[in-house]
Amino acid sequence: MAKNMQPIAKRCKALGISPAVMGYSKKETKRNPGGQMRKKKSEYAIQLNEKQKVKFVYGILEKQFHMYYEKATRMSGKTGENLLSLVERRLDNVVYRLGFAMTRREARQLVNHAHFTVNGQKVNIPSYLVRVGDVIEVKESSRSSVAFKRLTGEDAPLFTVPQWLERDKTALKGTVVKLPAREDIDMPIEEHLIVELYSK
Repeated sequence: MAKNMQPIAKRCKALGISPAVMGYSKKETKRNPGGQMRKKKSEYAIQLNEKQKVKFVYGILEKQFHMYYEKATRMSGKTGENLLSLVERRLDNVVYRLGFAMTRREARQLVNHAHFTVNGQKVNIPSYLVRVGDVIEVKESSRSSVAFKRLTGEDAPLFTVPQWLERDKTALKGTVVKLPAREDIDMPIEEHLIVELYSK
C-alpha cells in the first residue's frame, strides 16, 4: 500500500500552510530560515500548489486524487466543492474530525488496524466514503486500549466537531448528519484553481 512519507513541517512550509491544519500544533522547521524564495509564481505553479495542498493534508496520492476529481465532475454542482466534499468524507478524515485521533496520519493507521466499525461492520479502508446516517464507532475490543481510554476520561482532550458530524459524548461513536458543505472545510484552499489545472 502506497503511503505519503513526506516530512510534515518541511512540506507545510513549502506549501504555505500551518502544521495545525494537519493536527500538529507544535511542529515547525528551522531549515533555511532566511531562504531566498521566488516571489512571483507562474499560473501553473499556483494551481499545482493548491492541488498539492489538498493531497498533502488528506494524505492522498496522485492516482487516487485524480479519481476523486473525475467523480466530482460527474456530480451535480460545482466540481471544486464536490472534490473537497469527497476527500472530507474519507473515513480516516472522519475519524480525525470526530476527535478519535490527533492527526489524519494517526487516524489512517487506526483505520488500517481495524479499530472502527461503520454501521456495525468492520471497515479497515481509510478511503471508505461515509454517507448521511452512517454511524462510526470504536470497536468494542479496542476501547480498552490506551489510545481510546484517554478520550473518555476527565482529562479527555477538547476538540471541535464540524457541523456535518455529531459525536456521542458518552460513547466512542459519531454519526454523519449531513454531507460536508464548503463552509465546513476550514482549510485555506482555492479549489477553483485545482479544477482549472485539471481542465487544461
